Amino acid sequence: MAKTTIANKKKKSFISDVSLQFLRNYINNASPVGFETSGQKLWLEYIKPFVDSHFSDPYGTAVGVVNPEKTFKVVIEAHADEISWFVNYINPEGLLYLKRNGGVDPQIAPSQRVFIHGRKGPVKAVFGWPAIHTRISNNESKEPQPKVDNLFLDCGARTKKEVEELGIHVGSVVTYQDGFDELSHDYYIGRAFDNRIGGFMIAEVARLVKEKKKQLPYALYIVNAVQEEIGLRGAEMIARRIKPNVAIITDVTHDTATPMVNKIIEGEIACGKGPSLAYAPAIHNKLLGLVEEVAKRNHIPVQWRTLSRSTGTDTDSFAYANEGCPSILISIPLRYMHTTVEMLHKKDIGQTIELMYETLLNLNPRTNLSYL
Repeated sequence: MAKTTIANKKKKSFISDVSLQFLRNYINNASPVGFETSGQKLWLEYIKPFVDSHFSDPYGTAVGVVNPEKTFKVVIEAHADEISWFVNYINPEGLLYLKRNGGVDPQIAPSQRVFIHGRKGPVKAVFGWPAIHTRISNNESKEPQPKVDNLFLDCGARTKKEVEELGIHVGSVVTYQDGFDELSHDYYIGRAFDNRIGGFMIAEVARLVKEKKKQLPYALYIVNAVQEEIGLRGAEMIARRIKPNVAIITDVTHDTATPMVNKIIEGEIACGKGPSLAYAPAIHNKLLGLVEEVAKRNHIPVQWRTLSRSTGTDTDSFAYANEGCPSILISIPLRYMHTTVEMLHKKDIGQTIELMYETLLNLNPRTNLSYL
């Protein structure tokens, strides 16, 4: 009984009240692709007490370093950016038309509230959409579908001049307003858990290393990369700069237990059942085996999936950078990806943090990751 109690206390320690408040603030802050600065500042301020040094690259990827003097380099990485929109055209009546900045879904846009980030600060606006009375048809195939070229924003201005007086301009970036909230049964919801939950989790790993006074036999780089949503660009740049020996990437993956998701294609993954590991060409098999063994020894449940030519994550950029870097992807299940109500489970967060942390404790420069 005593042993069980100790184990339970250990599990609970992976997310503190202070940590949760940081997560709330971090999710509620906008960090759109190419404009991640404010989110990166929040992240760096949180992580500074846990690292020996920090730096950023020209495009805003933020990095904290433990043991910077050591030559063997291990990276734990997530991406900081969220999908968003750009103002592309302002019509004479003061309505704003858009281009996508990352993989935003036009179908969820109608009636959403947004912030337009202009030169004078955020401006509130909404995605307008015709009332059902004005578009109803006996032939449902004629119902208009939301598309980039028919979606528009209404910020209350009724002329182009009134729009410009608010500081809005072509190129202003647009993010959804919805932020962090909690549901029953330990679920969290919010926009941009893809992948600021990853940034949170790698920061928590750094906190645990510091608070538990672990002496790592290598340099640990905690990397929060920019511009993943438009092609893994931030990871590509920082991987070339750091030249790591090992990379552990964390990102979200689809919970496939909801309707309209094909498990034959996407595999079987569910929130609340632990982090997900995957097989893919970019994922290093010997490193994967080490992580699997760590999970077994620490009684951390894992779920499995397969990926094809690409993982679709920053794992690809690290794996194929420089002369090649043994890389692993540890994913957290997420429902409703790229919507304003992305949903994940508190238990998965703690277990994903734990798996990364315990993996770091089992790595050293002598770990044999050679295939031959």
